[in-house]
Amino acid sequence: MNEHRSTSILRVFGQPKMAALLFLGFSSGLPLFLTSSTLQAWMTVEKVDLTTVGLVSLLSIPYSFKFLIAPLMDRYIPPFLGRRRGWLVITQVALFICIAAMSMHDPRRGLQLLAINALLIAFFSAAQDVVVDAYSIDVLEEREMGAGASLKVMGYRLALVVTGGVALMLADRMSWPTVYLVMAALMLIGIGASIVAPEPVLREGPPTTLFNAVVLPFKDFIQRAGVGIAALLLLFVVLYSLSDRMVQNMTVPFLLAQGYTQTDIGAIRGVIGLIATIVGVLAGGALVAQLGINRSLWVLAAIQMGSNLAYYWLSITEPGRAKLTTAIVVENFAGGLVTAGFVAFLMSLCSKQFSATQYALLSSFMAFARDVLVAPSGGIAERTGWPQFFLITIAAGIPILLLLPIIAPWTRENPRGAAPHSGEVAHAGTASEPWDGERVSG
Repeated sequence: MNEHRSTSILRVFGQPKMAALLFLGFSSGLPLFLTSSTLQAWMTVEKVDLTTVGLVSLLSIPYSFKFLIAPLMDRYIPPFLGRRRGWLVITQVALFICIAAMSMHDPRRGLQLLAINALLIAFFSAAQDVVVDAYSIDVLEEREMGAGASLKVMGYRLALVVTGGVALMLADRMSWPTVYLVMAALMLIGIGASIVAPEPVLREGPPTTLFNAVVLPFKDFIQRAGVGIAALLLLFVVLYSLSDRMVQNMTVPFLLAQGYTQTDIGAIRGVIGLIATIVGVLAGGALVAQLGINRSLWVLAAIQMGSNLAYYWLSITEPGRAKLTTAIVVENFAGGLVTAGFVAFLMSLCSKQFSATQYALLSSFMAFARDVLVAPSGGIAERTGWPQFFLITIAAGIPILLLLPIIAPWTRENPRGAAPHSGEVAHAGTASEPWDGERVSG
């Protein structure tokens, strides 16, 4: 039995579409820091005032409106490479041009033009994210979704290391305009992957009008799940990672309060933590391939809650570098596991016909937990103290345990309301689709 499972896992991870998802994940993560922290480093070196440097965060606004871009990606099919790969190449070529164009700006003399250029990068990056997510959903079977999500996340994380770390090291050896040219050249990785990747087969046809592309994703989701289950699914999406998000939100303040140095925290989280995360997401992908999505959600919910005990332990013992390393490894490994499994769950809820729009909307609900629900974490920690705070974060996972029997029964393969996913693709490098209808000009 174990041998069969190992072979199955190797088969899942060894498919050409999995390599495509790794490279597309890298391409998806590449622009993010180039319009945020890395750009801020360049502006700081050029002596731009801190008020202006702080306003760079506003350039990320397009990422908050992915759901407005998504219906266009579902509705229209470019005249080359198919619905998903066609849009991938369009957004990636636009990013290649815009990132390269950053090399022509001087933050001291042409800040407005630089900001406009960076805003364009953020816009096309958000659009690329939408298509990468949709491609991932369309190209994978249910049991492949964990593996696909893990490779996409791994590629994304590696891109953040390149643009957030390697780019800064390069800037000590060459000019910032040259660094941006190098980063632009790395977009060729994604363009090449999009061209040779297999195109998902679309048998239902895209939405026939833009109005349908906006309205039908909601109707489809509610019809599949029913009103009651649909509401519980959205609540589940919001609450599933709350326990983990509360800890992540307060990790650095907690560690500093415990007396750990910024160097210790940065070095261990940046290197050992990254490795633990990558191992975690790969293990999460393997777990979904073995157990299926539903059973994985049960296991991961328990792991997510249990991993917070590492920080509780850290809060009641004397500080130590080995203890810090252990807690960070546990947190990051568990976080990687949960990310792979939860993204697979979100993918399973999206119909292939409307995958761009439905995933964009579901990920917006997920972001609500990340950005809004965790906001009181600091106040809770201040009132209760750190040990009690971490116990509260564990208790925050209890609602998920109550919802799991309804949303993801142990005896079922996939969650209630899940859409069918065959993972059917055309031959790599072609744009053939059984549906033969209106293209982008329609």
